Amino acid sequence: TFQTNVLTELKKWKLSLIEHHKLQMRQEKEKHAAHVRQLGNEMENLKELLHTYEISIGRKDEVVITNLTQALERQKERIELMRKFTLWRIQHVKAKQEEYANRIADRQFQTALMKKVWAAWRSLSEEKWKEKVAKACQLRAEDVCVQLTNDYEAKIAELTATLEQTKAEILRLHGEREQYEDTMKKAFMRGVCALNLEAMTMFQGK
Repeated sequence: TFQTNVLTELKKWKLSLIEHHKLQMRQEKEKHAAHVRQLGNEMENLKELLHTYEISIGRKDEVVITNLTQALERQKERIELMRKFTLWRIQHVKAKQEEYANRIADRQFQTALMKKVWAAWRSLSEEKWKEKVAKACQLRAEDVCVQLTNDYEAKIAELTATLEQTKAEILRLHGEREQYEDTMKKAFMRGVCALNLEAMTMFQGK
């Protein structure tokens, strides 16, 4: 009858509508799964990039600290060598002074045998001159030591300032890395929120 045909068509239309709805749901699920896979791949790529960045910063920190440590060690070795050289030079000057004093004493002794009065006067004069020479040499050696000490202290201060600047640069790089990680987290959260909003909109529309 007509009513039966109408009911049959309605059932067919209902089944067709249900199948169409199932097909749309399946397509949306596939799109959603593809989007989730894409986001997962992007997250893995970002994790690899972040890991590479951390390794690069760690290597840079190690290289900078190693170079500064080696520079300080070399500077200490130079200072120690200069100190030893200065001590040797002072001892060498003293030895020269002693040798010269011995030669003067021998000459004075020989002169004294020839003429006592002349030897006494010459001995007194040369003794005063020796004292002046020794004092002048000692003052000069002290001035050299003071100058070397000032130069080494200035160099150490310069290296210390360089080390502090490098530490500040390392802290700045760590801050940039933390800011980069925070930005990546925020970007990921925005993507997840956008995905949730899209899913809610789709289900509400349905």
